[in-house]
Amino acid sequence: MRNVLLIASLALAAATGLAGCGSSAQPSTASSGAPASPCKADDFKVSGDFGKAPKVEIPACKPTDELIIKDLVQGTGAEVKAGTTATVNYQLTTFSDKKVLDSSFERGAPFDVENVGQAQVIDGWNEGIVGLKEKGRRLLIVPPAKGYGKGGQGIKPNETLVFVIDGVKVTPAA
Repeated sequence: MRNVLLIASLALAAATGLAGCGSSAQPSTASSGAPASPCKADDFKVSGDFGKAPKVEIPACKPTDELIIKDLVQGTGAEVKAGTTATVNYQLTTFSDKKVLDSSFERGAPFDVENVGQAQVIDGWNEGIVGLKEKGRRLLIVPPAKGYGKGGQGIKPNETLVFVIDGVKVTPAA
């Protein structure tokens, strides 16, 4: 079940009308009408402090097929490794329509990712949170192939996902 990450938020998305809103997932174009250049981590602007819901600015660039990982705040605690449990707060913003689709920050309930590397979450998370430290904040740009691909569960087909993830706690494997 690759979509366990959003199960709790699906009812929220449907109730608020977020599940069906937005435009198509077409690549951005520059003002000249030519396709924009591929996105890089530094193109995304994230503001806000650790532990608080971030503000994310989605750039006018073309999403890549690569998983992009950038530490925004270097953590000082234990590091997420394969097999550990990572307790995190996260915010999901969809690339195509720049909408916040889900936020554990807003719910006030961190999310536990058990058995990182083989957890019941999208591949972008299993790969992208390894190395995150407690008290660290990370930006993940997840391409469709490592996210929800053909879509569903409130996600449009071939949507690029923009996550800001705060490492709250790391628990070693049992």
